[in-house]
Amino acid sequence: MSSTTRNIIIAIAAFVVIIVLLSSLYVVSETNQVIITQFGEPIGDAVTKPGLHVKVPFIQKTNYFEKRWLEWDGDPNEIPTKDKKYIWVVMYARWRISDPLVFFQRVRDERRAQSRIDDIIDGETRNAVANYDLIEIVRSTNREFEQTEETVILDVPAAILKIETGREKIAHIILENSSQKTPEIGVELRDVRIKRVNYVEAVQQEVFRRMIAERQRIASKYRSEGDGESAKILGQKERELKRIQSEAYRTAQEIKGKADAEATKIYANAYNLDPEFYQFMKTLETYVASLDKETWLLLTTESEFLKYLKSSRRR
Repeated sequence: MSSTTRNIIIAIAAFVVIIVLLSSLYVVSETNQVIITQFGEPIGDAVTKPGLHVKVPFIQKTNYFEKRWLEWDGDPNEIPTKDKKYIWVVMYARWRISDPLVFFQRVRDERRAQSRIDDIIDGETRNAVANYDLIEIVRSTNREFEQTEETVILDVPAAILKIETGREKIAHIILENSSQKTPEIGVELRDVRIKRVNYVEAVQQEVFRRMIAERQRIASKYRSEGDGESAKILGQKERELKRIQSEAYRTAQEIKGKADAEATKIYANAYNLDPEFYQFMKTLETYVASLDKETWLLLTTESEFLKYLKSSRRR
């Protein structure tokens, strides 16, 4: 055998050994768990310890599954409540593969597991919602709130808006009942929640109409209160304006009266010094007030009105 042939055989043998070694080794990470199958059937328990592991090459196959918590988002379901209100309910949950061997035997992969979880949670959701009134589905506590608006939206009397169970407890009931069924597929459920609740389309329009009417009623109430307050303020302004004007007029008249009295006093004191001069000045004022170029007077020569005119002529 030539050296070239020998080298080829050694290379082929080394290659085969490498392939066999690679096929017999597999790695399990901290986030995975593995089921070993031989001819499609599981062999032994799940491998959950992280690290390098060995299997029979070519014959055995590794099937990896998640260790971590996974999310499940349900589709909207139309469900009637106990008080015959049809609503859309959307659920949310977290789950994980708790028993990989059972999980592999029953559902094989996550897609089929999601489908089974859909069936389980949807069924329990329908049972739970059908056993409670709408008010129990949408509220979690008996907190204080403006009853008028919420009464209109829920279409129930304000007197029965108090709840006994509530949304969170109903979600917990769904979780408890669903958790009793999921172990049969190797799954553990956690945090089942009611993600969203809404009326069906036929009811939504009526609800929106009531909401709009209620908002319009509240707006009309505020406008009416505002108009009343505006009229009150305007009335107060008019009364205050009249009061100020009245007080100003009275004060002005008082000042004017005092001024007229003081002027009269001054005039009296001045004219008392010479009564004849006072009479003369008053007569001149009368001439000025009564005589102009268009005025005609018929008087006797003995009239007092001409007294100072005659006396000035004599001078």
